[in-house]
Amino acid sequence: MPHAYTPTTALIVTDVQNDFAHPDGGLYVPGGEETVPAINAEIAAARDAGATVVYTQDWHPPTTPHFEKDGGVWPVHCVEASWGAAFHPGLDVDPDAPMIRKGVDGEDGYSAFSVRHPVTGEESETDLGRILDDAGARRIVVVGLAGDWCVRSTALDGRDLGYEVVVPLELTRMVELEPGDGDRAIAAMRDAGVEVEGG
Repeated sequence: MPHAYTPTTALIVTDVQNDFAHPDGGLYVPGGEETVPAINAEIAAARDAGATVVYTQDWHPPTTPHFEKDGGVWPVHCVEASWGAAFHPGLDVDPDAPMIRKGVDGEDGYSAFSVRHPVTGEESETDLGRILDDAGARRIVVVGLAGDWCVRSTALDGRDLGYEVVVPLELTRMVELEPGDGDRAIAAMRDAGVEVEGG
């Protein structure tokens, strides 16, 4: 069953893109495509309640220190305007909803609230905080991929900014760059006061 939404609850649909959610993707998150129908049900529930729905996308240049080939830790993924960067074809995408693109200038874009330069560590905010403030949101539900990276970082930043945060585990999957990353992410979110459902 989808969550109960109100106009002060926002749904953050995190990086449900081909490179993460399709088996042919460059950084496939095992089972990522399985989340799409249930995420669509959340989107419909949020929309029907007048809640804000925000979509995020990784959107990297072809060369960035974020990528393993350029000194980072990740295989090439979500290169701007590529098939891999596009939303999964099964995802219900409202073209009029706010979109947050992360990593546009080569940054690490784990959180939907901020990006970080992978070399200098300098952080800068995205538009998400302003969007949520303008909508009067006090509670956010974070779904999508991957649970141990972008979902976790978004949830933790949301708590730091004073939002009530809910992460339903059935609506995410873990990529596990290192074994145990998923369990560590769940523990970190719970320790921060995130309401992690399931698991």
